Amino acid sequence: MGTDFRRCGEIDEEMKQKLNEMHVGRLIHILSHTMKRHDPTDVMENDDLTTMQKHVLKFILLETMHRDLYQKDIEEEFQVRKPTVTGILKLMEKNGYIYRESAKQDARLKQIIPTEKAEKIRPAILKSIEEGEAKMLRGIPKEDVELCKQVLWQMYENRKKSCDSRNDFSNTL
Repeated sequence: MGTDFRRCGEIDEEMKQKLNEMHVGRLIHILSHTMKRHDPTDVMENDDLTTMQKHVLKFILLETMHRDLYQKDIEEEFQVRKPTVTGILKLMEKNGYIYRESAKQDARLKQIIPTEKAEKIRPAILKSIEEGEAKMLRGIPKEDVELCKQVLWQMYENRKKSCDSRNDFSNTL
């Protein structure tokens, strides 16, 4: 069964053939690789942050826009152990990017809060993400983008279910 390319813009016959023969995972890998080249953390010119700290800071800045954030959230997002995240957060706190305060509902939990120094970076990250999305989605109808999101989510769920049964896949969201 072939793919219907009528709504995909200008794709020549040779590329249509390649896409029909290509595994979906390979195409996702190619897209992921090109997205990494335009990484929103590139707008952070701070020499006092490692690459991993930049990714964690980006996550903190984006997530704290709409929810409280805790160390466990970072462990789950990046699939790293508690001692690793503790070290990252201690250095980020020492360098003045975050502070931690006891959660109102449970003093044992420490909420992660970006400092003013970190907040100054947020607009550039948001702009970078917005520009990257605009470039990636140029010429694609909104309904196709929504369908693509639904299909990709279903693929993730399918992989998660198949791997859950083998107990070697943890939630990456």
